[in-house]
Amino acid sequence: MAIDRRHFISAAVTGVVVGPTIVATPARAIALSALGIDAAQLGVRAGAADDQSQALQRAIDQAAKSGAPLALGPGLYRAGDLRLPAGGQLVGVRGATRLVLSRGAPLISASHTEQPSLSGLVLDGAGIPLGAGRGLIHFSGARKIKISDCEIARAGGTAILLEQCGGEIAGNTISDADIAVHSLDARGLIISNNDIAKAGNNGIQVWQSDKRDDGTLVVDNRIEDTAARGGGSGQNGNAINIFRAGNVVVRGNRIRNAAFSAVRGNAASNIVIAGNSCSGLGEVAIYSEFDFEGAVIANNTIDGAALGVAVTNFKQGGRLAVVQGNLIRNVTRSRPPGTDPNDSFGVGIGVEADTAVTGNVIENAPNAGIAIGWGEYQRDVSVTDNIVRQCGYGITVSIAPGAGAALIANNLITGAGRGAIVGMEWKKAVTEDLVRGDSSQYPKLTIHGNLAR
Repeated sequence: MAIDRRHFISAAVTGVVVGPTIVATPARAIALSALGIDAAQLGVRAGAADDQSQALQRAIDQAAKSGAPLALGPGLYRAGDLRLPAGGQLVGVRGATRLVLSRGAPLISASHTEQPSLSGLVLDGAGIPLGAGRGLIHFSGARKIKISDCEIARAGGTAILLEQCGGEIAGNTISDADIAVHSLDARGLIISNNDIAKAGNNGIQVWQSDKRDDGTLVVDNRIEDTAARGGGSGQNGNAINIFRAGNVVVRGNRIRNAAFSAVRGNAASNIVIAGNSCSGLGEVAIYSEFDFEGAVIANNTIDGAALGVAVTNFKQGGRLAVVQGNLIRNVTRSRPPGTDPNDSFGVGIGVEADTAVTGNVIENAPNAGIAIGWGEYQRDVSVTDNIVRQCGYGITVSIAPGAGAALIANNLITGAGRGAIVGMEWKKAVTEDLVRGDSSQYPKLTIHGNLAR
């Protein structure tokens, strides 16, 4: 087919197919054509003072029918309640294409669609309240979603809200939202490499409406300055919050300055919390609590918290864990307002039931390096091969009536001013230091091979 100059220029600008052949284009034109269909050619105007919702929606629908992304050039677009159909893809120029919410509905939503995608966009909520159960970006029942390389700011509620979705949220910057990412009833989700700052209540929430498998991967995110504006005793103020969701992996995240926890698993069975770097936490840095079975908490670093790692609530079914290879230091004596004044603080690691605590290094915990059990809530705990330095008590263990078995062996304890290994009845120390003393009168305790200096 002969191609005249007019056809060639058109192909170079739009990236369309001319006859059966794709026209070769200069390098810059190839990059532009890769973005998709130019929204400006479909009546969408960058920088317009008026609302562009209708024009944008027509362009989104037209591009989706053709199977191509809709490309938005640099500039500001005022819009709201945009809906991505099946295969709908919206692409912008990273850092330069800004969509600003113009009314109190989701800025962009997708419902029961395949492969909705957003990339290279600045999505600005303008602080407009979204209302309960709505997100600035709100996908429901969508499969193979992808939200990448976007900047999401000033959401008047939740920035990204996902219901029964699978796919990937990756490489985004999210700031000044109430909740940065909330996933409910996920179906194969990855949340990775996002930069989240100044969340008002929680950074990333992975929830199930009932206790069941989830399998979301929360990996390699940076989450900083998480507040707890909604108050409460721990439901807010967490960088990462996992609720009822089983088999979730939380790995390799950098977490700094959260009002409560870096990672909080509540009724989250088979959770894996590994290789995270956590500092500046107001309450328990890493928490596995309430009705769960199975937690692996391994190879994390924690610097600054009211309590380093807690595996608790055996009374409510919380049991079965491995706490291994963590580095915990500079635990404080204070807890956030609103928490139970009887809760523990100043402890490196606290565990209750069916748990192995091994190979951890704990330094500067004013109450205790490792606390085993709470009253009768203690069963089958093994504490071996840990290093505990400069703590009030090195290791405490419950000998209250009803408390179960504990093995304490081959630990190195240095500078425990109140005793290296001490038996407790609730908060009260009731034994001499058992590191060198006779523990035979406590048949449920096995203590040997520990070195105290």
